[in-house]
Amino acid sequence: MERGLKLLTVNQLVEKFNFEVLAGHVGLDKEITEYSLKRPSAELAGYLEHLTPKRIQVYGRTELGLIQQFDYSVRRSKLAQVMLAEVPCVIITRGLTIPLEFIELASERKIPLLTTPRSSTQLFYLLIRYLINQLAPSTNVQGVLVDVYGAGIMITGERGIGKSEAALELIKSGHLLVAADIVKIRRVDEERLLGTAPKRIRHQLEVRGLGILDVTTLFGAGSARDEKVINFIVHLEDWKQDKIYDRMGIDTPETRQILGISVPEITIPVRPGRNLATLIEVAVIQNWNRNCKGQVTPPIRNR
Repeated sequence: MERGLKLLTVNQLVEKFNFEVLAGHVGLDKEITEYSLKRPSAELAGYLEHLTPKRIQVYGRTELGLIQQFDYSVRRSKLAQVMLAEVPCVIITRGLTIPLEFIELASERKIPLLTTPRSSTQLFYLLIRYLINQLAPSTNVQGVLVDVYGAGIMITGERGIGKSEAALELIKSGHLLVAADIVKIRRVDEERLLGTAPKRIRHQLEVRGLGILDVTTLFGAGSARDEKVINFIVHLEDWKQDKIYDRMGIDTPETRQILGISVPEITIPVRPGRNLATLIEVAVIQNWNRNCKGQVTPPIRNR
């Protein structure tokens, strides 16, 4: 089931980055919904056409230098046009000294006023990465995610079809487990889906007849990784006599839409005697060669 943005509050941001709260404490439970940040230089100069009040506002040397050119009444008027009640929080960088009007407006409008010794550049780099990761649209998919030859391969199919057994054989052959049973997927940008496992079952694989296996205990710490970009989907299904499967290896993979991104997908029919792990390895190499047009050497095992 796909879902939208996660709930992220200003208080979580304060705890994560150790911001000092100067004013507006009552607004610390405000929700942050946008990962873009705003340096309101143009707005302070009077250009308000593209004001985005739901973004976190950041004030560095440029913004503070601009606002301090005005006397008290003009300063307060300009800040009042920018520091609207919808603003989730205001961050002052470099621990700079701020005019009293900031504290007055932050308190009146319940806007958390935060300060950090970091520069604006450092703050933008750290904060945008964190916000994109936290606010990325996400979904859960039943399946197994394995790093095969450096590619993120998600194996899907009905329960009992053999996903875990195929993954176990791949891990035994030197590939890496990322997630089993449930794959948590986040859309981290316009092209990439990042998969991981719920913390409570990370590095664990359930195989009928053997129970729940910790692959790092069985095969070592290098047999698993915490997250991986999803490059390819292998869907397992029971062999259907009336279905026509690719016999020449010339069909291009179909695609599956996940969070608005198309992921290449092939279907492998399952019946006794077929080595699914080997078929998945070959499918990965085949897809690699198709995309690289034979100009790049196929990848090798991770371990």
